Amino acid sequence: MKDNTPSPQKKTTSPRGGREGVERISGAEALMRSLEHEGVDVLFGYPGGSIMPTYDALYDHKKTLNHILVRHEQAAVHAAQGYARVSGKVGCCIVTSGPGAMNTITGVADAMIDSTPLVVICGQVGAGVLGTDAFQEVDVVGVTQPITKWNFQIRRAEDIPWAVARAFYIAKSGRPGPVVLDFAKNAQTALIEYEPQTVNFIRSYVPEPQPDANAIAEAARMINECVKPFMLVGQGVELADAQPELLALCEKAQIPFGTTFLGMSAAPTDHPLNMGRLGMHGNLGPNVMTNQCDLLIAVGMRFDDRVTGNLQTYAKQAKIIHFEIDPSEINKNVKVNLAVLGNCKQTLAAVTEKVDAARHEQWIAGFKPYAEKEFNKVIEPALYPKDGPLLMGEVVRAVTEASNNEAILVTDVGQNQMFGCRYFKFTKPHSVVTSGGCGTMGFGIPAAIGATFGAPDRTVCMFCGDGGFQMTIQELGTIMEQQCPVKMILMNNNFLGNVRQWQYMFFNKRYSFTPMVNPDFEKIAEGYGIPCRTVIDRKDLEGAVREMLDTKGPYLLQCAVMEEDNVLPMTPPGGNVDEMLLEVK
Repeated sequence: MKDNTPSPQKKTTSPRGGREGVERISGAEALMRSLEHEGVDVLFGYPGGSIMPTYDALYDHKKTLNHILVRHEQAAVHAAQGYARVSGKVGCCIVTSGPGAMNTITGVADAMIDSTPLVVICGQVGAGVLGTDAFQEVDVVGVTQPITKWNFQIRRAEDIPWAVARAFYIAKSGRPGPVVLDFAKNAQTALIEYEPQTVNFIRSYVPEPQPDANAIAEAARMINECVKPFMLVGQGVELADAQPELLALCEKAQIPFGTTFLGMSAAPTDHPLNMGRLGMHGNLGPNVMTNQCDLLIAVGMRFDDRVTGNLQTYAKQAKIIHFEIDPSEINKNVKVNLAVLGNCKQTLAAVTEKVDAARHEQWIAGFKPYAEKEFNKVIEPALYPKDGPLLMGEVVRAVTEASNNEAILVTDVGQNQMFGCRYFKFTKPHSVVTSGGCGTMGFGIPAAIGATFGAPDRTVCMFCGDGGFQMTIQELGTIMEQQCPVKMILMNNNFLGNVRQWQYMFFNKRYSFTPMVNPDFEKIAEGYGIPCRTVIDRKDLEGAVREMLDTKGPYLLQCAVMEEDNVLPMTPPGGNVDEMLLEVK
């Protein structure tokens, strides 16, 4: 959504005083009070020149606005993402202008493609010197326009209450996403008569399409008439808190389902209708059966290339229903027979009322041979090896079992992500924090920090590779200062593992700049005062995991895993979704 129209001009007041009963405060103070009005309790940020008046105001709000000082602005955004994912609230961060703002770009883009609600507040030079190439001046609005739901430059203090209220409303409503506020320094210091504002309506902005009764009826009819239904469950179910509605429909109509990586915790892993994960490194059965079903039902997912594989062969035999809140996703990649627009918490419930109770025993049983084949060929060797080096899969299994499958999974990007998402198990919603569409290495550590603040009563387990770990390794300083109880599992294979696997499979084993020469991670952890243990032999794994989970506060568990392990099964890039490789030669 792009609308940079300023708020209506308000009547000016005398510098000697304002209206009776209305307090005159600085723009920076107005921002603090507006954030409190929006229910913000945690901020992630890094101060600097153009945002200094705001940080001065923040000094007096320490009791209500818990500011977490990160070590790099990119981490501020990723931490806000982790907070938002597990709490269901809008994540918020504050940085300065120029390089400070630019360092947030990766996180903003990540949040946009993964539909994470954020408000990013950037300092900016004074309005009077905009366009003069002043010190640390960057066109933040121009740069972030393609990767935000909305952005706005606050040049007048009078616009602060309106802009903040609007920002939070846009960020969290409809399909969530990031909003950037570019906060000119003069607006931070100017005095205004402050009154909090609330926004719950914007002309021309329709966050949630109203469900269409005819579409609801048609969806129910198609479900009632099908013989081989299959449902694709995406993050939209989690964002809408529609987990009960999802299971109610699937259980009544006996619809087996598979999940995207971001949608994994929308249903318990062990639910009898949960057939596993979709996509390139998903499970064999769901991918094969996608091309055998007669009705494909997509809920809150966007048919990205890692799910569909070759679009020319994807589910061509099936009729397709798409439950979606964002009309722009309809027919974007996959042409559908029926779109059911609206919040899936309402639309799923409405369809459930109209569908007939059904049983598809033979169809559901058809998934079992594929599950058994994958278990025997891939899963059992990955999770229960008898000899050889330590494997990533068995490390993930050990951690999820020791946490009673109740922990929050945070991953970085790479093989650690694929193994983590494949083998971690879930019993609670809002338990997955990973970088989906953007695939951002360095995401793991700061996102896990944010998750500990968003869900302080839950265990947060973060899996990371040696490559991604070093991209935001400075955030160990944030963990040290805050004593964030992040359980960090470092999968050290001395490789950029995922790139190496592709080089092995598709580039004739030419390992071009993927071997890693790594530092002594134990000494680094020691320098930050973080307990650390290294596991080389699998006989020590269970005890080390137990020690990690029993230790109060942060912990780094380094696992020396097999250097050239491969994530399987795998659909080759651009390949047919039902032609997964169970081994590499």
